[in-house]
Amino acid sequence: MEQRPLVILTGPTAVGKSALAVLLARRTGGAVLSADSMQVYRHMDIGSAKLSQEEMQGVPHYLIDELEPSEEFHVVRFVKLAKKYLEAIYAKGQLPIVVGGTGFYIQALLYDIDFTEQTGDAAYRGELAALAAERGAEALHAMLEKVDPAAAEAIHPHNQKRLIRALEFYHLSGRRISEHNAAERQRQSPYNFAYFVLNDDRERLYEKIDRRVDAMLQQGLLAEVRGLREMGCTADSVSMQGLGYKELLRYLDGAYSLEEAVRIIKRDTRHFAKRQLTWFRRERDVIWLEKESFEYDEERIVAEMLRILRSKGILSAEEKVR
Repeated sequence: MEQRPLVILTGPTAVGKSALAVLLARRTGGAVLSADSMQVYRHMDIGSAKLSQEEMQGVPHYLIDELEPSEEFHVVRFVKLAKKYLEAIYAKGQLPIVVGGTGFYIQALLYDIDFTEQTGDAAYRGELAALAAERGAEALHAMLEKVDPAAAEAIHPHNQKRLIRALEFYHLSGRRISEHNAAERQRQSPYNFAYFVLNDDRERLYEKIDRRVDAMLQQGLLAEVRGLREMGCTADSVSMQGLGYKELLRYLDGAYSLEEAVRIIKRDTRHFAKRQLTWFRRERDVIWLEKESFEYDEERIVAEMLRILRSKGILSAEEKVR
């Protein structure tokens, strides 16, 4: 079976993936397919750092503003929608550029991994949920650390859904989900792909994260969260698990001062960026693009990406680049 071309551009939050993807798409006549778990939602523009129509520069973008905040979005739904839009992009003769920082989603699409929910143990899941309600999700994280340290390192201590899934997997199979996922990553991809990871000096990245949080607040993030709350979104909504949203919800509910909420957003976003990098370092076949090595010149970064795409046969050597 012929492997169809696919470009992935990922990296830690705030590193500059979206703008670089637009530049690459303009050079190749490509289209962007978002692999972001928050940009898929309507009414969540500021906190998810969506590009404006002007910033998209006419480049088609898919899987953005797809769902209402009341709807659930998970890896199974992402893969289903992504495959549908890939077909539309290929039908137009365009090069798909998958962009986003959700490594789990990218992995599932790239290696065609089936994450459809298997028959589980509802009673055991209920026990774990009750434990989390009583002692917090951190209690589940401590349990997972004992049986599967690698999974515990990869999953945020507050991500109750993934913690329960990992513990249930071990409970049912006696196998560590980290080992299962590592085996799945050895699958061959149905695509002829280039997997780029854009990165920056850590201190510089952390400073950019802090500045971006401040800018989001100036742009009206608090009003955006207040509007979502009025629409019926709560701390339990899948859409409100994104950084910035859940913390400001807690501020509106009186749990934090605004200053404390902002401090937590910045801290947790930095931690999130660190976890993203840990994930990408474990992936195989990735091509690291260190911004510092290119003296922060996006044209030079894109030129290197184009060179690699030609060397892999994703772009033909004769193909005119815009």
